[in-house]
Amino acid sequence: MIRVLFICHGNICRSTMAEYVMKDLVSKAGLSDEFYIDSAATSREEIGNPVHYGTRQKLREVGIPCGDHRARQMRRDDYDRFDYIIGMDTWNIRNMNRILGSDPDGKVSKLLDFTERQGEDIADPWYTGDFDLTYEDVREGCDGLFCHIMGKSAEA
Repeated sequence: MIRVLFICHGNICRSTMAEYVMKDLVSKAGLSDEFYIDSAATSREEIGNPVHYGTRQKLREVGIPCGDHRARQMRRDDYDRFDYIIGMDTWNIRNMNRILGSDPDGKVSKLLDFTERQGEDIADPWYTGDFDLTYEDVREGCDGLFCHIMGKSAEA
């Protein structure tokens, strides 16, 4: 099973959007049984809160089902439980590394690192209000990540 964890600051906007976009990609490829996909936060600010209404609305608009995820904080033991730990921006990566302590297996990446836009951040719609742009970036990143994973799986 391939285990993917998406991370953002609060786990209500970007990481949950990435979680459901990736679940949709995997489902449409008929591979749901081969993946476990989740999301979490680097902060404790939104713990227990549902997916942001802007994320829900955007996912509904593009026909992607959105479940009843509740925000949770990333834990150090997530490193052992997941194969890919994907942050949305530089600040997330910094905080993820603080929580994890180290990344000996190279599991930590930014989502856009799986695209031609390596190193770029996905803007936080909590501040920008632009869920359309965030969705476009998340979709591009998830497409790239999925292709990367499937390429690795084909090599194995």
